[in-house]
Amino acid sequence: MRTTLIKNATLFNEGAEYVADLRISGQRIEQISREIPANANDDVIEAGGCWLLPGMIDDQVHFREPGMTHKGTIASESRAAVAGGITSFMEMPNVTPSTTTLSALAHKYALAKQSSVANYAFYLGATEDNLEQIKRLDPSLHCGVKVFMGASTGDLLVEAPQTLESLFRESPVLIVTHCESGPVIKHNLDDYQRAGIIPEITDHPIIRAHEACYASSSYAVGLAKRYGSQLHVLHITTAQELNLFEAGPVTGKSITAEACVHHLWFSDEDYPALGNLIKCNPSIKTSRDRNALIQALHTGQIDIIATDHAPHTWEEKNRSYMQAPAGLPLVEHALLSLLDHVHQQRFTVAQVVEKTAHNPALRYGVVERGFLREGYFADLVLINPEGRTKASHASCRYHCDWTPFDGYTFSSQILSTWVNGTRVFDGHPPGSQPVAMALNFSH
Repeated sequence: MRTTLIKNATLFNEGAEYVADLRISGQRIEQISREIPANANDDVIEAGGCWLLPGMIDDQVHFREPGMTHKGTIASESRAAVAGGITSFMEMPNVTPSTTTLSALAHKYALAKQSSVANYAFYLGATEDNLEQIKRLDPSLHCGVKVFMGASTGDLLVEAPQTLESLFRESPVLIVTHCESGPVIKHNLDDYQRAGIIPEITDHPIIRAHEACYASSSYAVGLAKRYGSQLHVLHITTAQELNLFEAGPVTGKSITAEACVHHLWFSDEDYPALGNLIKCNPSIKTSRDRNALIQALHTGQIDIIATDHAPHTWEEKNRSYMQAPAGLPLVEHALLSLLDHVHQQRFTVAQVVEKTAHNPALRYGVVERGFLREGYFADLVLINPEGRTKASHASCRYHCDWTPFDGYTFSSQILSTWVNGTRVFDGHPPGSQPVAMALNFSH
């Protein structure tokens, strides 16, 4: 068996930073030590001056398969993900048809087994009438149930109080929520219509306002406290919502919160230049909100950083504001954007690792991933902190062929990514090796 020996890298793990060697044998990390002598079977990688991190576990992506493969596929988007240092993902149910039955869930796992180069899990989507399906989810195999609380369309919209109460009372798995109040959003849109004003992209954070987010997230937190539910509130965007969440380590919390990379990067000041390219739900809000999110990551009120990667075609995003879909592609540049925060002294590398690898593993109970530990799966990313990466529409790996970071040069470079011990990215187009695995969970 060939082994891989990474020499003299600076490892970041569990709050520590140190120079060491790391040997990969098969799918696992075999040894971490200050000095590991090379043997005849080793592929030796000299990594002096480089950072070695556990791969990012992205708990919120939309890879668009099945049914919307003109926007993206599990194959295309997982390859963009590993090029961005993401080694595992959890994918959302709003595809076509929506993933609201166990059979639909099994179909997505079968698709990923054939085509994904990153480890994978899939959420079941809650509806007004699929509680029996939710109750059959296996906590060791399934990452959670996704609830769109008042801001979705079709069968994934869950608004009835009795349905939500039953779900929060009886779900055997983690509940993850998209929290925006549909009635508040409708009221704000009606104000524009009554005034005879056609909304533009700069109105997006006014329509999908702070009040819409707080009304829904406070409702979700209240339900979770009433029924003792395990709740993870996705993509927090407002300073107001932060008082709903406890500060401190993720371990032992029953209610946790997440921020997404684009809400940490952009603000409403970017709408005039980027337009619908940064239209997303919940909306990107003010720089004050962005700064509050960054501070909450320091206090531990926000536990996890994810992407909410959601590609659409260039043609779709260039429609009028009201017709353009919400969402943007992010997996290839998410970790790079967080490392730019490090270069700008907003975060430390240890904090980035905690929020993107350790805490997702702890919150979801991901088995033997998310840490640099002997015996754990070798899901790793090697970074040149002095490299440069210029993002562009032409060079991005997304199926949709565009990026909101077009023209921006990041201050770091992702050199290599390993998934289950296999180097799936080395600066060149990711391969198609069938090395990815379904994630397992232990709660």
